[in-house]
Amino acid sequence: MTLTGKHAFITGGGTGIGLAIAQMLVEKGAHVTITGRRQDVLEEVATDGMTPLAMDVRNEDDVTAKVAQAVKANGPVQICVPNAGIATGKAAHKTDMTFWRDMMATNLDGAFMTVRESLKSMRETDWGRVVAISSMAGLKGLPGAACYTASKHGMIGLIRALSEEYIGQPYTFNSLCPGYVDTPIVSRNTASISQRAKISEDEAREMMVKANRHKRLITVDEVAAAAAWLVGPGSDSINGQSIEIAGGQM
Repeated sequence: MTLTGKHAFITGGGTGIGLAIAQMLVEKGAHVTITGRRQDVLEEVATDGMTPLAMDVRNEDDVTAKVAQAVKANGPVQICVPNAGIATGKAAHKTDMTFWRDMMATNLDGAFMTVRESLKSMRETDWGRVVAISSMAGLKGLPGAACYTASKHGMIGLIRALSEEYIGQPYTFNSLCPGYVDTPIVSRNTASISQRAKISEDEAREMMVKANRHKRLITVDEVAAAAAWLVGPGSDSINGQSIEIAGGQM
């Protein structure tokens, strides 16, 4: 099986995990719409086989319009990768509702709206895959990150419900749950943790490295390889799963 003729839609596709998955899907023959909030960033990284499309996952009208635009240009969405997210920690007693709502709007509402709009065209085809990028925080509680943890647990609940709702149909819904991945998010969090915990940035980075069971940061290509498995041949019976990518059991 190749992905030739398949249209993939990836949020947060301009950097990190989203871009790595986009590149992998293009290599396998798919046409990929990559989205993010900044058109210039998307255009800088887009290659042949990619359509850059600025979209704010927090805005329902924008998501509805941009998915429809992508479908009109590239055909029905048959691979949907809700990946866009905010990964910022804050102690619960310091979390105001503005912080809470913004993270939920991005990480959970954005994932739901992206999948919902993608399903409108996917359900008109005979094959489809939804691969949500959750986190180890979707499976366990992270101290100092109650809001982020709740958003990623919510994403896994959404995917599990969708897998049951469409069970027996030719569409599958799965989540990938990486530990700490070597992306710009880790770089930003290094400075944030250093400041909050009053430790050096080297010590802050080492905390994240040690949180992965094999004591190293995960590469974006490792996450992309897991996504490739979920959209590849023989994946039909993998449905409703939350797959850990953390170097061991979390």
